Amino acid sequence: MIFFDFPKTLYARLFLISLVRGTRIIPPNLPLESLLGIIVGLVIIWIIVSIPVYIAGKLVKGGKASFGSAMAATLFGPIVYVIVLFGVDFFLLGLIGSSAFVWAFIAWLGVYKSVFQTGWIGAFGIAVLSVIVFFILNLIIAAILGIVMPGMFFPSPPV
Repeated sequence: MIFFDFPKTLYARLFLISLVRGTRIIPPNLPLESLLGIIVGLVIIWIIVSIPVYIAGKLVKGGKASFGSAMAATLFGPIVYVIVLFGVDFFLLGLIGSSAFVWAFIAWLGVYKSVFQTGWIGAFGIAVLSVIVFFILNLIIAAILGIVMPGMFFPSPPV
């Protein structure tokens, strides 16, 4: 039985149609300061997200990973993930069902494998360890600053 996820496939198709038609992604009346603020914010988030991947890469590779390689992995990993997810979902949904997430995750592991020059098990280890390191850093930040990222994993107690 083929599972059809209507909203996901609809959004994938609408995204591809908007790319073909040349629809604007950035609003035409966006001020330059706002655009620069968005770019600076994205770069800061990119650096923060690269820290757990860097630590996991150091642990898996025995200290031979660099922060630049972690930043490259966190930049190209999601790009490859989205391309494979939309591609498999859009073109192969009828043939292989709804396994697009699995194929996209394998592609992301392929990015880790090539960037960190490790095997598939090492790439999977980096992916798992980076999630664990993220949650440990989350707990440390929560203890020091009293904030939690993301809030959905650590709900506040009822008042």
